[in-house]
Amino acid sequence: MSGAPNRAIEILAQLVRFDTTSHRSNLDLIAFIEDHLKRCGVESHRIENDDSTKSNLLATIGPMREGGVVLSGHTDVVPVTGQDWSSNPFELTARTVDGAGRQYGRGSADMKGFIAAVLDKVPALVAADLKTPVHIALSYDEEVGCRGVGRMIAQLGDSIPMPALAIVGEPTSMQIVTAHKGIRGFETVFTGVAAHSSAPQLGASAIRFAGEFIVFIADLAAEAKEAADPDSGFTPPWTTFNIGQIKGGEALNIIPERCVVSWEFRPLPDVDADAIEERVRTFLNEELRPRMKASHPAADVSLTPLAAVPPLRAEPDSPAERLVRFLTGANTTRTVAYVAEASQFQLHGIPAVLCGPGDITQAHQPDEWIAESEMASCAAFLDRLQEWCVAGAAVP
Repeated sequence: MSGAPNRAIEILAQLVRFDTTSHRSNLDLIAFIEDHLKRCGVESHRIENDDSTKSNLLATIGPMREGGVVLSGHTDVVPVTGQDWSSNPFELTARTVDGAGRQYGRGSADMKGFIAAVLDKVPALVAADLKTPVHIALSYDEEVGCRGVGRMIAQLGDSIPMPALAIVGEPTSMQIVTAHKGIRGFETVFTGVAAHSSAPQLGASAIRFAGEFIVFIADLAAEAKEAADPDSGFTPPWTTFNIGQIKGGEALNIIPERCVVSWEFRPLPDVDADAIEERVRTFLNEELRPRMKASHPAADVSLTPLAAVPPLRAEPDSPAERLVRFLTGANTTRTVAYVAEASQFQLHGIPAVLCGPGDITQAHQPDEWIAESEMASCAAFLDRLQEWCVAGAAVP
C-alpha cells in the first residue's frame, strides 16, 4: 500500500536541495510541495509571516469533518556553517555502512525525512476512502523558537474542522515521545563606556559586568542540578542553562563598550519558567544595574526575549498517545530534552505526541543522515494510519 521506498527517497533528495536554513526563505520549498499536492488532487493554503518571506502550509485529505489527524513537520533546518561535511550538505548522498543504507544531507533526519514519507503517501491517501481526515501541517522557523507554527495552529478549527490529535514527526526512531522540555532564550546587552585601557577609571567595562551575569547564570544552573528529580523521566533530569554566544570588545587596549550574551534555559514541564525569568530580571535590575551605574552613569543593561516555547506535558492515555501506541504496537513512551512544536498543539487543546523516522543524535551534526530502514518503518506506520482512517474507528 505504501509508496516505493525509493520514491520517498527521491522526494527527500528534492527537499534537501532546498536550502531552508532558518535565516533564509522557505518559499521555494513550499511551492514545490504545493505543486506535488496539486498534482495529487489536494488543495493547500499558505499561512505566511508578516513580510511574506516565509510560509506555513496546510492541506487536508479526506472529509472535512472534525476528529482528524494532523501530521506536522517543520521545513527549516539549522546552519551548516563551520561544520566539516564530507559531501555537499544540500545534495542527498547515499552510502552503505555495515551493510545498511543511509541517506546523508542537511535535514534528512530533522525533519525532511518525515515530510518526504508523508508526501510519498499522499497519492494512496487520496485514492483511499478515508472516513477520518488527515491534515498535513508544515511550518517555518521551528529551529529558532517555533515561531511559525502558532499562526497555523490558530486556524485549526476555523479554516479546517478541529482535529482530534497531532503527530509531530520529529526524529524519534519511530518511538513515542509524550513529553519534552521547553525553552526560553534571551539576548542580554551590556553597555559600558569605552576608554584607554591604561585609564580604567574613565570607562566601564561591559565585558566585566557580562562576566558577573554569566556567573549568576552558572549559579542558577548549579542550583537546578542540585534540585534534580531522578524520577522525572528526563535526561538530564533538571532544567538546563546554556550561554550560547558572547560578543564584545574591540581591542586589547580598549575598555569594552559593549558585550552581548545570548543564552537560554530549558525548563522541565513542572518547573515555573516565569519564576526563573523573574529571578534573572531582578538580578539585572536590582543588583547588577546599580553596580554598573556606580561605575559610570552611562552604563546599562537590557534583556530581550528571543524564544519562548512551553514544555510538552505528558497526558497519559491521551487520544494521541493511544492512537500512536495502536499504530506502532509500542508499550512504552519516552521523554526528550529538546523542544518541538507538540506543546503548541497541546496549548491549543489538541493532544500531541512526537513520532518520526531518524535518530535525534544525527540532528544538527555534520554529515547528518537518516537510515533507509527508518524511512521504511515510517512508511509502514503511515500505511497503518491510512487503514485506521479508512475504517473511521474511534481512537483505540
